Amino acid sequence: MRRKPRVRAAARPAGRPAGTATLVLAGAAHAVASVLGAGQNAEAALAATMQESAAPQAAASLATSAEAQRRAIQAVALGTLRWYLRLAPAVLPLLARPDAPVDVRLRALLACATHQIEYSTHPPSTTVAAAVDAARLLGLERTAGLVNAVLRRYLRERETLLATVDRDPAARTAHPAWFVAALRKAWPAELESVLGANNAHPPLALRVDLGRTSIDEYLRELAARGLEAAAVDGVPTAVTLSQAVPIGELPGFAEGRVSVQDPSAQLAALWLAPQPGERVLDACAAPGGKSGALLEIAGGPIKLTAVDNDAVRLQRVAENLARLSRAARLVHADLSAPPAWWDGVPFDAILLDAPCSGTGVIRRHPDIKLLRRASDIAEFAARQRELLHGCWPLLKSGGRLLYVTCSVLPTENAAVVREFLAATPEAIVAPVPEPWLTLPLHACEPGWQRLPGAAGDGFYYACLHKKGEA
Repeated sequence: MRRKPRVRAAARPAGRPAGTATLVLAGAAHAVASVLGAGQNAEAALAATMQESAAPQAAASLATSAEAQRRAIQAVALGTLRWYLRLAPAVLPLLARPDAPVDVRLRALLACATHQIEYSTHPPSTTVAAAVDAARLLGLERTAGLVNAVLRRYLRERETLLATVDRDPAARTAHPAWFVAALRKAWPAELESVLGANNAHPPLALRVDLGRTSIDEYLRELAARGLEAAAVDGVPTAVTLSQAVPIGELPGFAEGRVSVQDPSAQLAALWLAPQPGERVLDACAAPGGKSGALLEIAGGPIKLTAVDNDAVRLQRVAENLARLSRAARLVHADLSAPPAWWDGVPFDAILLDAPCSGTGVIRRHPDIKLLRRASDIAEFAARQRELLHGCWPLLKSGGRLLYVTCSVLPTENAAVVREFLAATPEAIVAPVPEPWLTLPLHACEPGWQRLPGAAGDGFYYACLHKKGEA
């Protein structure tokens, strides 16, 4: 590992405007601190940071940030969250009293600065100086000297510090120990590849409405704008871009011809395969990506009901469908409770994308590493069982229900479905559709697991048929 040079950060003269590097570090640290201290998810933390600023004295600067600066804050914050469980054990022990309570803003700032030292091309001297100034913007004026001293020491000792941390496989790959243990038990042969995939930057993946354009036509549109992209094998509606761009720059996005959706998520609607005229239920529908996909691929009108128990998120379903120029009946309800909203006419098909740990989408949501706890998994599984039992009576005889999660843990996947099958004699598991036999799917008995990697995010699928005449 190449040794970084020793640096001494110079203090910013009073009254001098904060530079871009300082504003980016302050904004990223503010967002990371909200995740660490308040348990906010990264999306909410970043949104609050952009609106509220990192500290009152930085309000005007952050409020007028250019889009490039906003993207930089997001990149540093997400990168720090991705690698926090490796960086924090290396830099935080350098505090004079590492066991004493430490302001969460200071912890976040040191982690963000260390991330920039390790994973960016910025000179270490620039990062250290920016971190010292960022401490002042964050209201941590008294710690500015401490930030300088800790980071300078980190630069001197970084090889030894990281080598010590990296002796622990969980810390080396920046994952919680409980998750590495669960993953090793469930997928021992795939352990390293999954951990590596979780730390990779995911591609921007799009779903193309094939009723309005073709994959080839859309790829030509992207190429005309200088955007390199490719179709996805086995997922006929998907393309991935080699480099992420602002969503507003995507041709056809505003008009609803394309949507942002990972190929693994797109498989859910394709697997359920709604047919014209069918009554279809999208359970746990928010934010509406799969509702849109169901309406797009049906090949004709379907009667779609989209249900979610979160009224705010259900509004996002309405907004997404409006952009797509698609329509569905939206219902605010809890599907684990008796369905007062239901007219008694059973559904031909149900998509149950159940709330889960999100352990299959860590590469897109690295805050999951810090927010999720081992004890959460049993709670998710209990909720998933409730929803599965709640949805089943709404399905007609001969109908099909696709149970989906974005988890890689069997407790939320095969174990839930196995228990349901044992209690539900009229439920049977359908085989994987023939076109997808060549996809990287792992048989789980019951169901199928797609692990995170080049092909897409980590998703589990189990298609259950209700015995009876179709």
